[in-house]
Amino acid sequence: MARIEYADLTAPAAAQLAQRIVAERGSVLHLYQMLLHSVPVAEGWLRYLTAIRQQTQLNAAIREMVIMRIAHLNHAPYEADQHAPIARREGLDDAQIEALAQATPPALLFNARQNAALAYTDAMTREIQVADPVFQAVREQFGAQDLVELTAVIAAYNMVSRFLEALQIHSNDPR
Repeated sequence: MARIEYADLTAPAAAQLAQRIVAERGSVLHLYQMLLHSVPVAEGWLRYLTAIRQQTQLNAAIREMVIMRIAHLNHAPYEADQHAPIARREGLDDAQIEALAQATPPALLFNARQNAALAYTDAMTREIQVADPVFQAVREQFGAQDLVELTAVIAAYNMVSRFLEALQIHSNDPR
């Protein structure tokens, strides 16, 4: 159960943005129900995460793979629950999705590009600073735009998981 109550989506300050979220995404997920305690934060978050997930050229399977990896590294089950179906839809198979929860995912399940992205994700999430060999490996696999977008996805979803876990937002919370 979340540490504080979810925002009232019918409150005058939140209602308009809540309606927009429903129009754009089909429903107001628990994450946004919590964010709507601060409409400016919720609106900025929505813009940023929409850009990260829907307006970049980064391969969607890579994006979802690193989001799932971050969810497991940060012990953020809500994030994993929300993104597992998307990861499957984008082409990750069940063995790959399950492997992302392991301390060290088996390299043989992933191609060179995916393994470089996973090592980069682990470094950014666990150590913050990325060692030169890890960066060189990912740089060999990604052009400048994809590398910037990959870095932004990893940074953004570390933010998401930290927000979720600090407030203990979970998929099975009542709406």
